[in-house]
Amino acid sequence: MATKRNTEVTGKRAASAASKTLRSPTASKAAKSAAGSALTQVRSKSGANEVTSKKAASAASKTLRNPNASKAAKSAAGSALTQRPGRRR
Repeated sequence: MATKRNTEVTGKRAASAASKTLRSPTASKAAKSAAGSALTQVRSKSGANEVTSKKAASAASKTLRNPNASKAAKSAAGSALTQRPGRRR
């Protein structure tokens, strides 16, 4: 099976939110995992097409469902989930 190509990249605003989440001492482990995934997918000069792993996508989903998660954490989590290859329908 061929690997899925990811055409999505993390935008400037989402990258900034991800950075803020990673620096936060109160952010959960799941939020930091999602933020790290989002940051690895910022457009790079090498043009590598990174995709969000299943584990990071699960952490991102958990962060989005957490009512106590910050706006920055949810922004980073949403960006990470956007870059997860979808299922074929």
